[in-house]
Amino acid sequence: MAKHSGESWKKDHPSTLFGYSVQKADRAVKQAMSHPEETTVGHASNSISHAENALLNAEQHNEHMDIVEQNREQLEVVKEQLQEVQEIVED
Repeated sequence: MAKHSGESWKKDHPSTLFGYSVQKADRAVKQAMSHPEETTVGHASNSISHAENALLNAEQHNEHMDIVEQNREQLEVVKEQLQEVQEIVED
């Protein structure tokens, strides 16, 4: 099976991109929780920002909104976890 080339699949499947972005943000936050340092927190924050942008794009396409909503809820949990880690790093 051929891989999708370039960026085209991202434009065609914004809800999938959002789901992947949330998974990546979740992994980045878990890494920051394991190693609470400025670098890992910054990486997690960037991943969350990317996921938030992917959310906006997915909402604009208005497809698979049930999946988008589930991923939005997961993104909120991830953001709360990052906030907790940021407080640890700041102390």
